[in-house]
Amino acid sequence: MRHARTGKKLGRDSAHRKALYSNLAGALIEHGRIRTTVTKAKAVKPIAEQMITLGRRGDLHARRQATSFLRSRDVVHKLFAEVAPLFKDRPGGYTRIIKIGPRPGDSAEMAYLELVDEEYVAKEREARTPVPDGMSDTGTVSDTSAEAQDDAEEVSDTEVSDTPSDADASDTRADESADEGDDSSRDADKSE
Repeated sequence: MRHARTGKKLGRDSAHRKALYSNLAGALIEHGRIRTTVTKAKAVKPIAEQMITLGRRGDLHARRQATSFLRSRDVVHKLFAEVAPLFKDRPGGYTRIIKIGPRPGDSAEMAYLELVDEEYVAKEREARTPVPDGMSDTGTVSDTSAEAQDDAEEVSDTEVSDTPSDADASDTRADESADEGDDSSRDADKSE
């Protein structure tokens, strides 16, 4: 009988499964949104919500419990300092699962597991996305980069070309032919 044996096994032994849950919950807290399979998202969702509840409690014992499961002081600090205060007035339901269709490689059903607070998720996504060179935060080309491009064009117009002159080219050809002559005389000496 399978009394009190709920939960998915996910094809892993218990230690591997616990590490997977810890890593996924930590990534969700750190980034605000993760992309994973639907089955893993459903398995991690209650664990992540339990961690946020510990963060809402905020006492030392809750911090130690979260650290023992998440195994990262940086993630626990972010949980207690940034994530949990966002949900202080919310009585549960801190995450959502959004299905996004099958994965191309093996057709596994994929989903986003994300925190409900859209502003926090957007801020974390923006912080991870690098701004291309020459672009400002609003998406327009900044004036300083346009000036730098003009300066670069002026410098390229005034530069001297690095190609060798005809006299230098003829000197190198003469040196190469002299070297070849030396090689042929050595070959002749060896044959004798």
